[in-house]
Amino acid sequence: MIDFESLLFNIDINTRCIPRPGSLLVAEPFLRERYFHHAVICLVDYEPRGSAMGIVLNNLTSYTLQDVLPSVKAKTPIPIYCGGPMSCDRLYFMHTLGELIPDSREVTPGLYIGGDFETVLSIVNDGYSTDGHLRFFLGYSGWDVEQLDGELLKNVWAVTDIPSLDTVLTGEEDAYWHRVVRGMGKKYRGWLYHPRNPHSN
Repeated sequence: MIDFESLLFNIDINTRCIPRPGSLLVAEPFLRERYFHHAVICLVDYEPRGSAMGIVLNNLTSYTLQDVLPSVKAKTPIPIYCGGPMSCDRLYFMHTLGELIPDSREVTPGLYIGGDFETVLSIVNDGYSTDGHLRFFLGYSGWDVEQLDGELLKNVWAVTDIPSLDTVLTGEEDAYWHRVVRGMGKKYRGWLYHPRNPHSN
């Protein structure tokens, strides 16, 4: 007999996965905060009992790179994502292009943040596909000293590893969250029954 109440409402998500730069923070399904509902965040900086910084990977905005940068001449619209509520007037980018973009910082093996923007602009304007390789964000997510540790103790986030570099910069919105949750195993399958919009039940 299936215990549906435990399946749907148990969010005791204690995990052995220790957060570190490159870890994914996966929002528990009841988190309704505007920027973080069904969010998947890549930690960029983290120290235990310290401050932390991350980028929400899956929240699509209505803007394109062409909207915010007149120097972008690529014909194919390049989407911009909302990285979080802080510094929303600042553009960030993550990529898997490594040394092709000088001055990049490796967050975790194979995944980078920042780098020489003129090189990025050349890649974009030369018509190379960015999907899966290069993603742009407005803003970031930040936590004060011990704030993230407190949220983890309250089960606000599950922590998991990036399942694949091939998919970390592909997909968006609710489908992205569901894909990551499915990869986290049976313990989390109850999460999949909670839609982004509760009125759609």
